[in-house]
Amino acid sequence: MTKDKAKQVEGGAEKFLVLPILVLIMAQMGTSGDNGALGLANQQLVDVLGATTPDIQLANMVYSLMAGAFMVAGGLMGTIIGWRTNFRMGAALCAAGELVMALSPNMTVFIWGGRILVGFGASFMIPSVLGLIPFIYHGKNRVLAFGCIGAASGLSAFLPLFLGIVMQFGGFRVTYGVLAVYFVLVLALSLKLPAIQKPAEKLKFDGLGTGIAAVGLFLFLVGLSRISAWGLIEPFAACPFTIFGISPALPMAVLGLILLVILVPVEKRVEEKNGIALLPQSFLKTPQVRAGLVASAITFFFMGVQAVLLSPYLQLVAGWPPMQLGLMALAIGIPTFIFSLGIPKFMPNANPRRVIQIGYIVMAAAFIPMGLSLHGSEVSPLMWLGLAVAGAGAGIVSSHTNNIVALAVNERDASQSGGIQTTMRNVGQAIGVAAIGAVLLFGITVNIDNAMADNPTITPEVRAAVAERNITLMGDAQFEATIADIPMDDAEKAELVKLNSDARIQSTITAYVVSAVIILLGLLTTRWITIFRKDEEGGAPSEPLPAGEQPFEPVVDREM
Repeated sequence: MTKDKAKQVEGGAEKFLVLPILVLIMAQMGTSGDNGALGLANQQLVDVLGATTPDIQLANMVYSLMAGAFMVAGGLMGTIIGWRTNFRMGAALCAAGELVMALSPNMTVFIWGGRILVGFGASFMIPSVLGLIPFIYHGKNRVLAFGCIGAASGLSAFLPLFLGIVMQFGGFRVTYGVLAVYFVLVLALSLKLPAIQKPAEKLKFDGLGTGIAAVGLFLFLVGLSRISAWGLIEPFAACPFTIFGISPALPMAVLGLILLVILVPVEKRVEEKNGIALLPQSFLKTPQVRAGLVASAITFFFMGVQAVLLSPYLQLVAGWPPMQLGLMALAIGIPTFIFSLGIPKFMPNANPRRVIQIGYIVMAAAFIPMGLSLHGSEVSPLMWLGLAVAGAGAGIVSSHTNNIVALAVNERDASQSGGIQTTMRNVGQAIGVAAIGAVLLFGITVNIDNAMADNPTITPEVRAAVAERNITLMGDAQFEATIADIPMDDAEKAELVKLNSDARIQSTITAYVVSAVIILLGLLTTRWITIFRKDEEGGAPSEPLPAGEQPFEPVVDREM
């Protein structure tokens, strides 16, 4: 045992190090706060930069696209160059991205400059958060540390409350400037992270796998996300180009999936040759790892639903100001924090399979009061109940998600798994934005078209004119402005406003139902969770590791 290790031990038990986990929590909160700030800024981006609903959806997607495409590579880079260096690179890029968004003259710079930089920075920083924990913490302390990281999603709810106040009184530019300073502070505090020495063997970066994964994920997620804007088969007016006369969205998604399938055998050969790969075979062959990755995706799938459905609806339809949206984030975040940290702290021997099953059911049940709360342009107090239940469900799942992955593989793969876990978070969030966004926008269009066809008050001329307009999720006033130049009498206009309101509610409820079904499908993967704990010293799992896997022991670097 080294001197550094001995200092952590008191009375035969490893001491829980507080400062490192605080730094890691701040990093996790920062990226969550960034996404929360975007939800708060919807109306200001429309007013100041002329953003449309598809622009806001794309701004949400770009971060997930970048993070989803490069998070796995970020996990591999941390293994090769060292987790502290990886962490600091990410924090610096995030700070730069926030500054670009603060100074953006238009949505093009905001999306393709600021959002890309933050997403790329998160690709380095967030895998390092999960990558450092297996080296710094062991045994029950590791379970608690992973619980703290899960709880960071709940703590991050306090940032939107603060940012909502800044947004309301200072505007979105000041808000993103504050976030830039925040990431600079995270960068400075990272100097206090314990030094972890790289493995003695020389590791080679998997450039081929990184390229295939990045392009595959990017095509898949872009194609999926643009279905609602470009069309599934028949191209919409906003479609930038076509492929053999059809929308490019579906072909892009299919091509991305093909590349990801090709990646699997490529990575097997790379790992056999180099001893390390972007996607270790243990991630693919170990059922418990797959269950953990699904849990990561489902938890952040709800974040995508929040970004594309909850926040826009409450802001654009119900008229909630940024400060009230900040309180919405607290309603979700406080239960997330309580359950993410409370379960590993007070129920350390809880069965992870049962915990995650309960979490899925609670998350899905949250959409019931949410759906019942919708009335015209208003939402009843039942919405607050739904938000709190959703937060509790997310916290229950998060309490064990990271640790069940780490328990199922050796130490080196456990640290590298941070990349694939965070990739699955962002893939889940992107699927939430894309799939639920498509359900919502297609639903509004189909519902209002059917309602006009069945309503004798609406003339064929008005119906044809409305069908040509881009009717998205919007409040009554914005809808009236969208149809203001169409010749019609007041009675017809009032009827159209009512039809749009009904179509909006029906589509939102349908999106809630689809969301609940997707979450409940996660129950099918929980049977794969079989390894529940390691011994108190952080050694072998309670059940054997997969064949051929050996524990990897980190070496503490004495250099500060």
